[in-house]
Amino acid sequence: MPLHLGPFVRWRSGLVLAWICLFSSGFTFTDGEHAVTVTHPLPAAFSDLLPHFLVEPDDVYIVKNKPVTLTCRSTPATQIYFKCNGEWVHQDQHLIERDVDPATGLPVMQVKIDISRQQVEKIFGLEDYWCQCVAWSTTGTQKSQKAFVRIAYLRKNFEEEPLGKEVALDQEILLRCHPPEGVPPAEVEWQRNEELIDPKTDPNFFITVDHNLIIKQARLADTGNYTCVAKNIVARRKSSSATVIVYVNGGWSTWATWSACSAVCGRGWQKRSRSCTNPTPLNGGTSCEGQSVQKSACTATCPVDGGWSEWSKWSPCGADCSMWRSRECTQPTPGTGGKECQGLDLQSLNCTSEQCPQTASGAEDVALYVGIVVVALCLTLLLIILVLVYRRKKEGLDADVADSSILTTGFQPMGIKPTKPENSHLLTIQPDLTTTTTSYQGTLRSRHEVTGKFSMSNGPLLEPLPNGSHTLHNGKLPSDPNEFMNRLSSQTYFKTLPRDNVNTSYGTFNFLGGRLTLPNTGISLLIPPEAIPRGKIYEIYLTIQTKEDMRLPLAGCQTLLSPVVSCGPPGVVLTRPVILSMDHCSDACLENWAIRLKKQSYEGTWEDVLQLGEEVVSEPYYCQLEAETCRVFTEQLGRFALVGESLSMAAAKRLKLLLFGPAYCSTLEYNIRVYCMDDTQDLLKEVMQMERQLGGRLIDEPHVLLFKDSYHNLRLSIHDMPQAHWRSKLLAGYQEIPFYHIWSGSQRTLHCSFTLERQSLSTCDLTCTLCVWQVEGEGQSFTLDFNISKDIRPLDSDFLLMDNCTPALAGPSAFQIPYLIRQKICSSLDTPCPNGADWRLLAQRLKLDRHMSFLASKASPTSVILDLWETQHFHSGNLNQLAAVMAEIGKQEAMIFLVSDGEC
Repeated sequence: MPLHLGPFVRWRSGLVLAWICLFSSGFTFTDGEHAVTVTHPLPAAFSDLLPHFLVEPDDVYIVKNKPVTLTCRSTPATQIYFKCNGEWVHQDQHLIERDVDPATGLPVMQVKIDISRQQVEKIFGLEDYWCQCVAWSTTGTQKSQKAFVRIAYLRKNFEEEPLGKEVALDQEILLRCHPPEGVPPAEVEWQRNEELIDPKTDPNFFITVDHNLIIKQARLADTGNYTCVAKNIVARRKSSSATVIVYVNGGWSTWATWSACSAVCGRGWQKRSRSCTNPTPLNGGTSCEGQSVQKSACTATCPVDGGWSEWSKWSPCGADCSMWRSRECTQPTPGTGGKECQGLDLQSLNCTSEQCPQTASGAEDVALYVGIVVVALCLTLLLIILVLVYRRKKEGLDADVADSSILTTGFQPMGIKPTKPENSHLLTIQPDLTTTTTSYQGTLRSRHEVTGKFSMSNGPLLEPLPNGSHTLHNGKLPSDPNEFMNRLSSQTYFKTLPRDNVNTSYGTFNFLGGRLTLPNTGISLLIPPEAIPRGKIYEIYLTIQTKEDMRLPLAGCQTLLSPVVSCGPPGVVLTRPVILSMDHCSDACLENWAIRLKKQSYEGTWEDVLQLGEEVVSEPYYCQLEAETCRVFTEQLGRFALVGESLSMAAAKRLKLLLFGPAYCSTLEYNIRVYCMDDTQDLLKEVMQMERQLGGRLIDEPHVLLFKDSYHNLRLSIHDMPQAHWRSKLLAGYQEIPFYHIWSGSQRTLHCSFTLERQSLSTCDLTCTLCVWQVEGEGQSFTLDFNISKDIRPLDSDFLLMDNCTPALAGPSAFQIPYLIRQKICSSLDTPCPNGADWRLLAQRLKLDRHMSFLASKASPTSVILDLWETQHFHSGNLNQLAAVMAEIGKQEAMIFLVSDGEC
């Protein structure tokens, strides 16, 4: 029978009045207005059961505008409906399904309703929207659990995002993340470089309850970009990436063993090193603090060569008519790698007939002795013949030049033997001879007549003739100045001789000596009188090597302290040392340096010829180190350089700092070039000439900076510019020149450029401060304040190049002291005086005490002292001062300085 249901609920009031009447054949619902008759009553066996829920409604979320469905299922149930927020849902909104449980035969009812976003929003903010299912049976009713219906969302912005960090290796890292507000609450996960982090597979990661990420021990592999990801059923949000850098601070390795002592014998140095590799700094970690190299002075035990003891007495004559004597290698015994004794340690000798116990006589013994004597005489005669032949051939190789009394009557006729082409000798480069004899008549001019000096100007010994030509022993002076260099370059040893006429001086000299000078370089060569043997005439040159391929190789902590200077030709015979003067850039503090003079051999290798402070007077080289100049006494010409090796970090080189700017600036940009170079005049001249070609000019006075062997770089920066008018285009705060670029000296003209930009072309006044300093060392600053378009300061390249001396001077014009007066002084002071008024007192007055041993080893100590005085005072020498020194000594020869030129 069909079941007729009528309205039994009064909907808006929320009040339900239901009276249920049970009948054996049915039941009726009534609310006073309607009555419903149930025609299918429950079976009698289950009429006393209350309904229970097979499916209860669960909490749901509305995503965007999609409605949600609530489901409820109950048995045994006769009716089932939803109530939401205390109000019954209209029956038209229910979808009811009826069924019978096949196992029990009980009726099963299922009901569904849809909840829209609008329904929930009507009460949003007051309380949560909820629904509950109510089921009826003949026995009574049952209510299900409440199901809450919420609108799902996830806001865009994180309440707290992770921040990047830099941490050291093995430290703990905490990255915070507070996800955006959302319903349902967002789930959080972490990503590294867009890959999901799973703490289960990598226990080094841990995600806390409040969504923070903890890295327990930072590893290098943990460096990366970390992202916090929040998601729910609505959306998925990603935080901004946090960069985590795991850095490694550098650590020193253990010190290596000390190196062998640099000196084979005597004082030297040794070093040991360590590296910043334990560990190596990574990802911006700090470098190791301290020095990577340690130096220490050392003293090497000198090798001892063995020496023979005295011979023992002869032994008695033996039965074989011989006697013996011996000696031992014990005075001294060889040690420390020294040489063994050379020669025999045992000697035998035949006894005379009287001493021999077995007398032997006969004609055969006499014949033997006669034969030995004849052979000895033949060998002696042959040796004498060979010596005579060798000496005659050697005399044929040299040109004999005979001159007479050049001091008083000028050059007299000279006889010259033509030299055979095949016997051209390296020691004397002969002029181009056309006849065998000639003469030059005339007297030497007084040395005080400046215009009458033998001004070589890279020319010959004699002064120009009136017609402008030059004559010398029937030789022709090359019309082209480069012809002399071409002649030298044709020799095997001089293939590398530069043909730069600017950096080379040359001249022809005889026994009167002379002087070669490279203007504005501080380099000169003094050839004292009598240094060239009488009868010899040499063409001598002086040049400075500037090509990179001519730089000598340096090892370890060595540094070049002077220019590389060549004088020659090598191999010429000198009877006295010449003096080579050249600048150096050391601080002249010998306790911090091991300074060596190097000379290039014929094979091209560089050899140490002396170490300053350990000179041997018997050697052909000697050196005096002054504050800025080195004087080298040498009896052999060649290629020289001064090399220093620091013994401590207090050793310092002098650097010359020069600032250049454009002479004319028509653009907005203005470039300042800062040169940092060794403090020697030859480099100063080179930079000046280079800047002149670039159109630059000096914009401030040069400064000197002491650059120490501390392995720290040189930094340059510019400050205090008016920001309203100027700005620097340098991106970093400073520029830096590496230490080894400066210390090695391999780059002659190191410089940095600062590009400044003015706001308009009308801005011409520039004010700034430029600083140059060595890290943890000395510094210098330049304060600039000038007008770049109207700079009238007298600072130009010519300001520092004032040496206008003649490149070559020969004869008396090359010396301050006249030749005859010099001879009188030497003869007066060379002889030892009981009261000490001799050359030793002169050396003391001129502060040459340190060189007493060297001076005493010379045949004429006074002449060497005067040679040194000439090199030091050629431009500024005052003969009256030297005369005053002579007067203090008590010599009457002091008065000769006041003699007039005519009397000399």
